Amino acid sequence: MTAMREIELSSGTIAYEDTGGDGPTVVLLHGWMMDASLWDGPIADLSADHRCIAPTLPFGAHRHPMSADADLSLPGIARLVTEFLDRLDLHDVTLVGNDTGGALVQLLMCEGVARVGQAVLVSCDAFDNFPPGLTGKTLALTGKLPPRLFGLFMQQMRLRPLRRLPFAFGWLTLRGDAATARWTKPVMEQQEIRYDAVRTLRAATTDAQLLLAAAERLPSFEQPALVVWAGADRVMPPEHGRRLAELLPQGRLVDIADSYTLIPLDQPTELAHHIREFTHA
Repeated sequence: MTAMREIELSSGTIAYEDTGGDGPTVVLLHGWMMDASLWDGPIADLSADHRCIAPTLPFGAHRHPMSADADLSLPGIARLVTEFLDRLDLHDVTLVGNDTGGALVQLLMCEGVARVGQAVLVSCDAFDNFPPGLTGKTLALTGKLPPRLFGLFMQQMRLRPLRRLPFAFGWLTLRGDAATARWTKPVMEQQEIRYDAVRTLRAATTDAQLLLAAAERLPSFEQPALVVWAGADRVMPPEHGRRLAELLPQGRLVDIADSYTLIPLDQPTELAHHIREFTHA
């Protein structure tokens, strides 16, 4: 059974799910305007023989506001993940990231974080696709608004027809509308969360070259790496999956059919199968 826990880190309180257990440890990272529930489907499968840990990062769907001086840039949140791994004293972790969570994984791969034993990139931001696609670019633009106006813009996400538009979640998931409706509530209801979300989005637009620079360093990651990509992805170009797999010395590519970017929502069982096969190998 998944236990909901909290931990106080240097930037604030982070909630996380932890299934416990003695199997291989898998840490799963989500993207912008999402929380740890992105991984509920894969965790339900993997927890039979893995310890699954999924933090809710300060990407706009978190429940606890960060400190006023927290570094909410992508590198800053990557450092927060490193602190999280350290505080939980995790070793030989399989680090998994989807959407902008995959961008965090790439940054940690480049830094050679000792606690990471292998990595899985699941349809994610890469190269020059940052902020990613129409959805990411729309979010980045709205992040330039004052927090109050950003919150008013996000109120539109209460309506399913608007959530399903391409600039919202429509090109991110085929089947996960219930999750996307849940993720947008914190910025609608909490002023402090709106402030955090705007800080995160503004920081992302200051360094559009961040992942291009990271890609140059990925060949130094010599541990096993799996790249899982949605063949029908309209936000994360499928050729980016192939390029990432080719850059990584031990990289391997798997294509997933009948899914958009958020494979953990659209094809959770198949994704869990590939992660299990990878960790057991």
